[in-house]
Amino acid sequence: MIPTIDTPDGLQALAAAAAGASPLALDTEFLRERTYRPQLCLVQLATGTTAACVDPLALDDLVPLARLLADPGQTKVLHAAGQDLEVLHQRLGILPAPLFDTQIAAALCGLGDQIGYAALVERLFGVQLEKAHSRTDWSRRPLSREQLHYALDDVHYLPEAHAILEQRLTSLGRLDWLREDCAAQLDPARWTPEPLEAWRRIKGWQRLPTAAFPRLRQLAAWRERRAQDLDRPRRWVMDDDTLIALATRPPRNLHALLHGGMLPPGLRGAAEAIMVALEAAQDGEAEAPPAWTPMRAEERARFDRLTTAIDRLAASLELPASLLLSRAELERVARNQTSLDQLSGWRADLLREPLGNAL
Repeated sequence: MIPTIDTPDGLQALAAAAAGASPLALDTEFLRERTYRPQLCLVQLATGTTAACVDPLALDDLVPLARLLADPGQTKVLHAAGQDLEVLHQRLGILPAPLFDTQIAAALCGLGDQIGYAALVERLFGVQLEKAHSRTDWSRRPLSREQLHYALDDVHYLPEAHAILEQRLTSLGRLDWLREDCAAQLDPARWTPEPLEAWRRIKGWQRLPTAAFPRLRQLAAWRERRAQDLDRPRRWVMDDDTLIALATRPPRNLHALLHGGMLPPGLRGAAEAIMVALEAAQDGEAEAPPAWTPMRAEERARFDRLTTAIDRLAASLELPASLLLSRAELERVARNQTSLDQLSGWRADLLREPLGNAL
């Protein structure tokens, strides 16, 4: 029988049994299709001797779980931890530290960029995991034995994967690289949405005219705050196409907004707030990001040299080039928007000389 923790006493007992066990494998199941904030539906835990599914929908008090996951003396092993960190930060108010992300570890071992969990398990253990429940609605109860077994598979192999990858990273002299990258994921600011940065999520913003950017920024911030207040997906508040249309062709006044055919019927009640956001953009406090303009010839030449240098270095290390520096970061260096002196940590030690020579 698969242990399912759905009572306060059961959670206390699990927390006591898992306390001090290191590493602690962790995964979550959640839904976010109908809400702004992801709804935590299941938490899977595994140590060398204990494995269980915690049902947060049946428990009002998750403090024992939060304390367990926040224990600084216990390594938490997750795969592709980003979304798990987001939901744990929002639901429990903690980030599980110290973190060992097996996806990052695998990349640093030369096993490929952003390898999936199933692919990693097959690569390390020769086991093919079932995919039958990948589309499960984890908020529905009761969960079947097969669903719980599928969920526990997501943590079953993590402790042994941690041991294998940690040994390989130690042999390669890259364990500190992993620790640095995992620590960066544990910055709370990373998982705290900033409304005035919400424009970065909008598909196609790069194609907008520069003059539209202040309006885009303010409209996206308004949508973000309203989605937070209503706990509804951003697209349910205002879709990207409407937002871009309003930023590109703003109405002159409230009457034009209401009667100009640009506002879907469901947004008419928010018309005044939308006009306030558009008017706030008239202050011109935000200039368009420089990346909106095409690279000049000399910038393109620098970008090509930098790309060649990164590709050569990555090949020599048997690492994905994107793990060293993303295309966007390379472009900022090529445009002189970012100095090589601003690189930090292991990437700075590795990249400053070859990239400096390429410039």
